[in-house]
Amino acid sequence: MDDATRATVLAVDDEPDLAELYRVYLDSAYDVRIATGGEAALAEMDDDVDVVLLDRRMPDMSGHEVLAAMREAGYDARIAMLTAVEPDVDIVDMPFDDYKTKPVTREDLLTLVEVLLHRATFDERSQEFFALASKKAALEAAGTTDTEEYEELIERVERVRARVDETLDRLSARDAFVEVPGSVP
Repeated sequence: MDDATRATVLAVDDEPDLAELYRVYLDSAYDVRIATGGEAALAEMDDDVDVVLLDRRMPDMSGHEVLAAMREAGYDARIAMLTAVEPDVDIVDMPFDDYKTKPVTREDLLTLVEVLLHRATFDERSQEFFALASKKAALEAAGTTDTEEYEELIERVERVRARVDETLDRLSARDAFVEVPGSVP
């Protein structure tokens, strides 16, 4: 795959060595940009960025502020919070696609980017489902399940899952009657 068709990943971490490590991990497969703070991340961000790996705790702007600014600017990149901060119910309404707690291995990072790029091909409802499911899994891993916010998240996951299932059922029913080119009648 040449550079023109390679996906672009923006890795944001206020620890320069860690940001550079992410570049080393991903460079063979992706066009990688790094930023060591929120303002730098926003300066590096454009419509060519497909995936953002975003630290939550940074001195100049928090990851939450950077995330909000990226979404407000209309960027539709898939964004994963990649952080040492254990998830809490505050993540429920954050508009990210996945949440991973550091440290991560090279394999973890490559898999995360691959999954996010694959999800980018899904329709909006399916992307919403996977983002909610990621938040649910992160809260469960952190043991934060006995809250009202978690219960509301579960309800949202189920509502979105039902809508995704309806769409799949309609598509399956429609596709059952579509003639396949070259098939024998």
